[in-house]
Amino acid sequence: MKDFGSFDYVVAGGGTAGCVLANRLSQDPEVSVLLLEAGGKDDWIWIHIPVGYLYCIGNPRTDWCYRTEPEPGLNGRSILYARGRVLGGSSSINAMLYLRGQARDYDQWAELAGDASWSWKEVLPLFKGSEDHWRGGDEMHGAGGEWRVDQQRLRWDILDRFAEAASQAGIPSTEDFNRGNNSGGSKFEVNQRRGWRLNASKAFLKPVQGRPNLKVVTGALIDRLTFEGGRASGVLFELGGEKMRAACRIEAVLAAGSIGSPAILQRSGLGEPKLLSALGIPVVHGLPGVGANLQDHLQLRMIFKVSGIRSLNQIANSWLGKLKMGLEYALFRSGPMSMAPSQLGIFAKSDAALATPDLEYHVQPLSLDKFGDPLHDFPAFTASVCNLRPSSRGQVAIRSNDPSEAPSIAPCYLSTAADRKLAAVSLAQTRRIAAMPALAPYRPEEYLPGLKYQTEEELAHAAGDIGTTIFHPVGTCKMGREADASAVVDSRLRVFGVSGLRVVDASIMPTITSGNTNSPSLMIAEKGARMIREDRLKK
Repeated sequence: MKDFGSFDYVVAGGGTAGCVLANRLSQDPEVSVLLLEAGGKDDWIWIHIPVGYLYCIGNPRTDWCYRTEPEPGLNGRSILYARGRVLGGSSSINAMLYLRGQARDYDQWAELAGDASWSWKEVLPLFKGSEDHWRGGDEMHGAGGEWRVDQQRLRWDILDRFAEAASQAGIPSTEDFNRGNNSGGSKFEVNQRRGWRLNASKAFLKPVQGRPNLKVVTGALIDRLTFEGGRASGVLFELGGEKMRAACRIEAVLAAGSIGSPAILQRSGLGEPKLLSALGIPVVHGLPGVGANLQDHLQLRMIFKVSGIRSLNQIANSWLGKLKMGLEYALFRSGPMSMAPSQLGIFAKSDAALATPDLEYHVQPLSLDKFGDPLHDFPAFTASVCNLRPSSRGQVAIRSNDPSEAPSIAPCYLSTAADRKLAAVSLAQTRRIAAMPALAPYRPEEYLPGLKYQTEEELAHAAGDIGTTIFHPVGTCKMGREADASAVVDSRLRVFGVSGLRVVDASIMPTITSGNTNSPSLMIAEKGARMIREDRLKK
């Protein structure tokens, strides 16, 4: 094994959280930071053109290309579980949507972790601090930060009509999803700059890569952690076919995401003792919560054929349309090639008695059978709806101690009666919106799942046929109180049972946020970096 050197901090994972951590920790010239990323550099053009997600997801150049176990709740289907494998991580291949979630999400975290510093009031300044909002700074938004939040650069009549239909169905419009209560409908804001994708690498890492105390290594496949006297002492990884060890003098920080971080912990002897023993891995500390508590947003993709109004289907299936799209983007950085995967968002309640919305719609001026397939040859729109607060819980478990072998991923979608009922309710609500007068002139015709599904039981079954991930896995290294046997890290993100080790990424979320998860992950990294520095200076 080759000695790669000694660093104060070794950060495992160069995704959203890892890029922020590398930036913030290396601000202090007194410490040295090593950032390890299994993927390559984010220097491929399709990472930066917004519509390039079509070429990045499912591509081993930029994606781990995981698949779930066959899911009973999805009627036995196994689905693609994309996770970024490139600098910037999933921010290099995701939908670019800027959503914080709801104030209640963070207040709940604070209660579960026993630490008021995770409340909405306390985390809001962290969101604002890294933000550069297109409207400028105010009491809810920041200006001048690295994380640009921009308007979309195109509009679609069909989406405007759907928003009107939602309003007619009792869901009003809103100007801003990110003020603590995301109720209503509006165009999504996006992490773009002048029509280009803004990923975490471009925003946080590239501007500081010249710092002498920061070393960034790509193509480094993390194997496991080493321990000395119960303290994390180093990180083992493979680079160019060689086995390497990097020593960490102060801390090792896992930022490999909700799939990678629990897998590294398990290979390192931290996890459910029965699993580790069955794989011949010595138990360093029993932590049954590692890999458990997996939560994700399952989107139910309803498709409606329309007539007399334009959708992307017609444009993309025409050579003239493709040429026009290319010219529009080349000349103005606008048009369909600047599109996020979803343009219109609607946050709604499944029950009027609820305090805050529990459903999120991603509405698109296009349709296709499944991701990776060509667009349909008929005009249509897709209205995907997801349960923001699912009660189903899944798990991630390594299959061996080989870091190149993908772990078992079982989200356990629709595994509770409450989630199945809400799936049926949300599909019925989508039908009500589609039947409103604003859409009537375009004669919407349900293509998927189809009107043969009518009863609650039938709609719940249909949800299993049309449901797919929206790529928001969280929770597999749950933050909580020490008395909580399912918790993996404390409120300062330190792993229980050992020292010198933290997890700082979406896996620490005790409950999933009520919206898209990328920018909350960025906030977690901002907070984690501050805590790491505070704890070092206390000593």
